[in-house]
Amino acid sequence: FQAVSAHVTPCKNKTEVHHHTVYWSGTFSCSGCLWNVRSVEIAPSNSIAAIKTTQAIQDFQPDVVLFVGVAGGLKDVGIGDVVAAKKTYCYESGKDGTTFLPRPDTAEATPRMESWARSVTNAQSWLNRIKSPSTFQLSSSPHAYVGAIAAGEKVVNSVRSSTAKLLQKQYSDTLALEMEGYGFLRAAYYHPGVDALVIRGISDLLDGKSQADAAHSQELASHHASAFTFEVLAQ
Repeated sequence: FQAVSAHVTPCKNKTEVHHHTVYWSGTFSCSGCLWNVRSVEIAPSNSIAAIKTTQAIQDFQPDVVLFVGVAGGLKDVGIGDVVAAKKTYCYESGKDGTTFLPRPDTAEATPRMESWARSVTNAQSWLNRIKSPSTFQLSSSPHAYVGAIAAGEKVVNSVRSSTAKLLQKQYSDTLALEMEGYGFLRAAYYHPGVDALVIRGISDLLDGKSQADAAHSQELASHHASAFTFEVLAQ
């Protein structure tokens, strides 16, 4: 939330309350365009994300809804990289017997937002918007990807966990793991006039999560995801 707010000029009356939820109001100006922005921090959970997204769309009738946050990297990504979700797997959907049989369910970004995300990824101009004061040290410049992520109700902190192994076997194109993107995109799906996209900064690689968090990797990842987000809006 703080990383997003760094790109937004607050309104005079900077808070609004709808359905017992406090939104922060502001503007983002770019290239002769002015975006009105409403920002809210929510608790982790696909179901909470779906409820809050539905309420926000009904209250504000937005053109675009964006979920910005951090995620654990599963493959092909490093700390500080950004993943814009082409699709989000609900990896806990399935039949659980003597073994778990996945019944994959997915939610997708709207085509226009996926296209803009790919454009920003290719141009690399989002790097110029990074406002991170984090002390976390990267060995190279961050990269951005458009690909698959997975969202469930678990915090996963080992690549050897049963959830990580399930994803590696059954959802092998998954780049990152988080807890809200599926609910967010499913809610947006039922409002066809609204464009939707999930943007995640990679804050850890599942193994070594505690050490990465202690080194302020979440702060770094949040600022990178926000920089990418606002470059999408600027474009």
